[in-house]
Amino acid sequence: MNLPEIVRFALRGIGADKLRSALTMLGILIGVSAVILLVAVGNGSARAVTERIEALGTNTLTIMGTSRGSGFDDEVAEALDDPVLAPDVESVSPVVSTSATLTYEGADHAIGSFVGTTPGWFTASDFPVATGAAFTADDEAQARRVVVIGRTVAEELFGGVDPVGAQVTVGGALFTVAGVLAEKSSSGFQDANDTAVAPISAVRQVLAGYGPLSSILVESRSPETVAAAQSQIATILNRRMDSGAYRIQNASQLLETQTETAGTFTTLLGAVAAISLLVGGIGITNIMLVTVTERTREIGIRKALGAPRRVILGQFLVEATLLSVIGGGLGVAAAVIGSRFEIAGVRPVIVPSSVALALGVSVLIGLFFGGLPAARAARLRPIDALRYE
Repeated sequence: MNLPEIVRFALRGIGADKLRSALTMLGILIGVSAVILLVAVGNGSARAVTERIEALGTNTLTIMGTSRGSGFDDEVAEALDDPVLAPDVESVSPVVSTSATLTYEGADHAIGSFVGTTPGWFTASDFPVATGAAFTADDEAQARRVVVIGRTVAEELFGGVDPVGAQVTVGGALFTVAGVLAEKSSSGFQDANDTAVAPISAVRQVLAGYGPLSSILVESRSPETVAAAQSQIATILNRRMDSGAYRIQNASQLLETQTETAGTFTTLLGAVAAISLLVGGIGITNIMLVTVTERTREIGIRKALGAPRRVILGQFLVEATLLSVIGGGLGVAAAVIGSRFEIAGVRPVIVPSSVALALGVSVLIGLFFGGLPAARAARLRPIDALRYE
């Protein structure tokens, strides 16, 4: 008996009990789709966070205070902008951040990140203005009440109307909208476009007061000089405060750490989903053992007619493998459809290698878990099989 005939007999065996075969394939379908989708969710989450970190710029450093320190004042920020002591620093942007509610013609919108800073912040944070213009150094020096708003704020307050030139109320004071920031990707947990940026002098007058800075954003001259700039900044800061009073966040290091964490997280998700594949494989063993028992007389008749052991073994192996492969193929289709929808706020990104791995494992499951029933069928003696009731 050649391979096509063996496959034909296997397909006939699968079709003999369609419901049982369908339930067996369902176990593999769920396992394969779970592996692909969970890996895709982990990959999508990692990609979203990576985009947020890269959006900050890989040549930026963020300096923040710790619980041991009393914060930074303007003199610290000015000291960092020293071409002699810090030649690898391109710009220094002091930042004051607070929450605020913007009002326009009776419409209110609360934002958690109302940023007061200097004009260099737009370049350092890689957050350009799409329409209108950013505020200038003169605006900051004169404490002019101008504001650049994010895309979400513009949509919530103005709808489809161009907001440039309009006046919004912030903290009881009128601010003129100078521009709208370019749209930025968000991680799904926080909207990067729900923000507003104004001159730090105006924000202090109206909202934040004249306390310490929230942080300092430093831009190095190139991604290659980030480490040198960080060392120079640390030297300057150590002359003014205790080393435990501040911490420097390096975007490049943060990206590297996040990549390692995301890889571990994705692997864990895939391992958890693989358990369902194992359960599906056990289901194949169970069903095939039942099938061998039910078809004992058929096996005996075929052996009595001269069917060799390898043909019986091949038929049941092919039958188990076909159940697994068909279920795996349907699982891939289900995963592709599922990836078109957001899961827990994350858009899944399917990894081609996970599809190939899931399909390969489904084939191995059919061969491995179908091996025991197939071997049992092949070992049956014709006389014992014919006597079976």
